[in-house]
Amino acid sequence: MQHLVPAHGRSLPGRRPLVPAARSAVDAEALSVLHRAARALMAGLPELTERLMTLLREREPAYRTAMEADADGVRDEVQRSLRLNVGSLIRPGELREDAQRCSWAIGRARAERGLPLDALLRAFRLGGGMIWQELVDETTRRHPADARLLVHVAADVWNFVDDHCAVVADAYRQTERELMWRRENRLRLMTAALLDGTARIADLPATAAALGLPEQGRYAVVLARPPAGRAFADARSQVRLSGLRVLWYRDRDRDGAGSYGIVLLGGHPHDGDGPGHGHESGLLDTGAGPAYGTEGRPPDGGDGGDAGDAGDGPDEGRPWAYGVDVDAGEIARRLTAPPVARIGVSPVVEGLASIGDARRLADTALRACPRSGGTVVLEEHLPAALVVSAPALGAALAERVLGPLLRLDLSDRDIMLDTLTAWLACDGSAQRAAGRLYCHRNTVLNRLRRCEQLTGRSLTRPADVVELSLALAAHTLLDP
Repeated sequence: MQHLVPAHGRSLPGRRPLVPAARSAVDAEALSVLHRAARALMAGLPELTERLMTLLREREPAYRTAMEADADGVRDEVQRSLRLNVGSLIRPGELREDAQRCSWAIGRARAERGLPLDALLRAFRLGGGMIWQELVDETTRRHPADARLLVHVAADVWNFVDDHCAVVADAYRQTERELMWRRENRLRLMTAALLDGTARIADLPATAAALGLPEQGRYAVVLARPPAGRAFADARSQVRLSGLRVLWYRDRDRDGAGSYGIVLLGGHPHDGDGPGHGHESGLLDTGAGPAYGTEGRPPDGGDGGDAGDAGDGPDEGRPWAYGVDVDAGEIARRLTAPPVARIGVSPVVEGLASIGDARRLADTALRACPRSGGTVVLEEHLPAALVVSAPALGAALAERVLGPLLRLDLSDRDIMLDTLTAWLACDGSAQRAAGRLYCHRNTVLNRLRRCEQLTGRSLTRPADVVELSLALAAHTLLDP
């Protein structure tokens, strides 16, 4: 069993002394018998090691596999553990701490090598049982009259074994948590690099393998965020993309907390077998991190480190939405989210190397999303995207074109802007706009004529209509 140095600064749990301070004469005699038998075992340590190796090989399949991979390493680990633990029966004050450190190191080493904790604890108990039997056999063989005295120290010996099992379990679980954190942190960093566009081309194959995503697949990025002043749970639990594989990444570093979803739309048949899996955060959640899984079934839980992951299969009876016909518009149609959610959907890109570009386009799409919530597919809102991409120019355009309307009394201003917005939304139909505004058609026409007078733009001139439309978008999306 290979030895690892225990974590610095970690204090081992306090353990019971091997023998209580006050002992009767019989107990003292029993302790002398125990020491004598233990010294005999120490003299035959190599043979004792081989017997335990054989016992583990026969009784524990996990150890049998470990021995096939590294027999010498397991043997060294077993021998060191036996030397210190049997030695502790003789000189507990001198060797007990060393024995516990050895058990701690074994727990760490076996956790790192993936040996099941149950198998490790059974191995320690098998070792404890074998040592006790050897102590009894040694005493019975050489001093049969003294064998009865060992009953007085049996409880101490088994308490000693239990204490070491507790040390091993503590070390194993701590190491398991550390390994989980390292894995999740590695996946988080890989996902962040993809979204930032800083992933190196040479690293993409390893990233694809770790995340379970095809390197040459078709992707889009979805950004989900609550509107200003509102909040909802992490996007993984509230934003659903039916039948699509999604890798969620919660990001709090950019403006406003939001979650990015890398949506897999298709890949080469043998280029990645499926989505990666992880925890949250709760997400694996350390405030920013990925939640690995696929959409299509409800997640097991909410946020949090580790957190529940999405299901790993599509809706029952529904195939994965792979293929050239799946575009950003199809993503939007498959989305279900709270009404208050603001969601931006990027265009489809090719390959993991383009995820950073898709993320930037998803950011732009979100900026073009109304404050009240909704889903914006960038390709369907390019004029608005142009406005929000250059907010200073957009604000200047709104002031230049709509300035006279914006300086009206508040109620009058809102009526004029709402009428102009409704008329544009109804493709220039005053009749339909009137129905939307619950007023007469002539009322709409009168308001539109006043808009023309105040702005100096004609609603019959296409260039002026375009200018008014962009100015309205800038006012709606950029006005604080």
